[in-house]
Amino acid sequence: MINADLLKIMCCPETHQPISLAEPILIEKLNRQIAAGQLQNRAGQPVKGKIDGGLVREDKKFLYPIRANIPVMLIDEAIPLTA
Repeated sequence: MINADLLKIMCCPETHQPISLAEPILIEKLNRQIAAGQLQNRAGQPVKGKIDGGLVREDKKFLYPIRANIPVMLIDEAIPLTA
């Protein structure tokens, strides 16, 4: 999916915290919420279309979606994660 060397140098565009690949179980959960129309991005817009993966910020507050093997590293497109 994402090259390990690239992942080491990538960071959150807002806070510059390190990011890591999301666990498959989290992606499955988010995709179920997307399919049910229950998931919004940080800008408050509904998330449409299945995500292939995600990059989770170190503080676990936001996930940046991966679509077609391309990480969407836009702050407003981040998906808030609840504990």
